[in-house]
Amino acid sequence: MNSKPICLIIGAGDYIGAAIARRFAKGGFHIVMGRRHAKKLAPVIAEIETAGGSAQGFTWDARREETASEMFALVEGKIGPIEICIFNVGGNVCFPVLETTERVFRKVWEMCAYAAFLSGREAAKYMVGRQKGSIFFTGATASVRGSLGYAAFASGKFALRGLAQSMARELGPKNIHVAHLIIDAGVNTEFVRDRLRKAGKNPDYLPPDTLMNPGSIAEAYWTLHHQQRDGWTHEMDIRPYAETW
Repeated sequence: MNSKPICLIIGAGDYIGAAIARRFAKGGFHIVMGRRHAKKLAPVIAEIETAGGSAQGFTWDARREETASEMFALVEGKIGPIEICIFNVGGNVCFPVLETTERVFRKVWEMCAYAAFLSGREAAKYMVGRQKGSIFFTGATASVRGSLGYAAFASGKFALRGLAQSMARELGPKNIHVAHLIIDAGVNTEFVRDRLRKAGKNPDYLPPDTLMNPGSIAEAYWTLHHQQRDGWTHEMDIRPYAETW
């Protein structure tokens, strides 16, 4: 069993997930990461270990109930009690509603909402007994505002927000901090930069800090986890100074 507190990140991608992992590792946590292809976690694990931290990764399909049950049991039984669980699975797709297939809509809902339910429920099973823990969910602009082309994504993120609110009301009195982070911005990832290029914009010529640094998101999660319980934030929205909201 690990002697450090455990930070579990589900949906540990190359940008936001990796930034969260680095920040919590720097703060003394042992990092456990899950994504669909565990081999892709090797670079961030190596980076954390080189900096003196500790981390490990697993192949983790968050949309499968049996995977959620088995992986939470593995972490709790073999690695250590989870102090913080961060659900960071994406699902950002853009299709006109007439071009949104049933498969796309269902898959995005599974990623944004159903997988969040499975992860949040399994985390709560262990945390309730200890009367301690944090469960955080990554949201987006689409969590509060549906836009042209985002029927599937907004539907999934709206559902995620409702799940987070209900869990917060139920688990808060049990000393479990549930929070929903609305990232109202384009994040500086290759995915977003590619979208800008396709829209005819050169991301290299944007004003400084127009795109959000993944490290800023990680810092927001660090702050949320260290709030005193007489002043817990349930929902935090963050955006760059230049965002027109």
